Amino acid sequence: MTRMTAVRAAPKREVLISGAGIAGLTLAFWLNRHGLAVTVVEKAGTLRSGGYPIDVRGTALEVIRRMGILPPLRDAHVDLRRLTFLNGDGGEVASVDPHAVTGGVADRDLEVRRGDLTDTLYAAVSDDVEILFDDSIATLDQSGHGVDVTFHGGDTRTFDMVFGADGTHSRTREMLFGPEERFHRYLGYCFAVFTMRNTFGLSHETVMWNTPGRAAALYAVGDDDEVHAFLNFARQRPPSDAWRNPEAQREMVAAVFADAGWEVPSMLHAMRDTSDLFFDGVGQIRMPRWSSGRVALVGDAAYAPSFLTGQGTSLALVGAYMLAGSLAGRDHTAGFAAYERDTREFVTLNQGLVGEGGAALFPTTAQALEQRNERLRKLEAMPATGGRAAHSALTLPEFTPST
Repeated sequence: MTRMTAVRAAPKREVLISGAGIAGLTLAFWLNRHGLAVTVVEKAGTLRSGGYPIDVRGTALEVIRRMGILPPLRDAHVDLRRLTFLNGDGGEVASVDPHAVTGGVADRDLEVRRGDLTDTLYAAVSDDVEILFDDSIATLDQSGHGVDVTFHGGDTRTFDMVFGADGTHSRTREMLFGPEERFHRYLGYCFAVFTMRNTFGLSHETVMWNTPGRAAALYAVGDDDEVHAFLNFARQRPPSDAWRNPEAQREMVAAVFADAGWEVPSMLHAMRDTSDLFFDGVGQIRMPRWSSGRVALVGDAAYAPSFLTGQGTSLALVGAYMLAGSLAGRDHTAGFAAYERDTREFVTLNQGLVGEGGAALFPTTAQALEQRNERLRKLEAMPATGGRAAHSALTLPEFTPST
């Protein structure tokens, strides 16, 4: 008589991701693909809808393709066709192909509304992972065999690993490594973004006005009734007293642009009444390591590059793919070490783009502004070549799915 012995499948490792943004949802997709049981906690009550357009280039496009979500995102492509620069009097300096400035590649790069990308990512994971809205992590305790998590909603659960995908001002990072000031590299600018009525006849284009140390831009995604307004200004020190005070933010921006011409007065008027103002300092997060024990960081929480590089979304996508794949068949210690070893050079190269033209778009002196304008006039007469090496500096490994 032959005795049959039942073989029990090993229990799935249970993991928690803090943040249902681009990095968090992408990480959830790939961790689930590699056989982990995934929970995502998001402090907001819903996904962030709408939002300004974001770029996906180079290596990050391959992540999107491997997820099977490239076709719907191609359908949502914004197709910015023109970038026009104006001087302080509102006169045209140059009108260029956007790819000539961003270093992208026409007909290959992807530009979509942030909300379209997060909605697509959510649809790809919502049936397979647990997502908890309107809650967040209150405490983390790694003194046992896992990570004991207390939620602000009152629940307590234990996970094998926890991941902080909660943005530049990450609460997870603060709990693990200390105050943001230790890792935040302020780059000397502040900015405000909001939406306003498109009374300017703009379509599939951006118009940017500059004087030394100040920039104002209107971004028309398509033929919509709204445009994205952007106000950027140089400031030697970050305005710490305004971070959590929207009225102080409005007052600061209004004071900086009080004597500005072109359409700036109407932008300031719209800013007073908008309900979607987003204000922040321009900076990067630079850390010597991205993990501690059973907790790791990904995306802006670990290595925000700033909008000056145009690579924040791409780093979030690539970093999430690399983190999840590095854990396939490995414990947290070996997996986190592989994640840092194989991803850091790509991160460093892309953060370095801030010194290759990003900040040069916003000169702080009259001489530097004229030098920038002269470079733009030369670009105006040349086709965009695109394809900065940093965007494609990492060849994605083929990680073997566990399921």
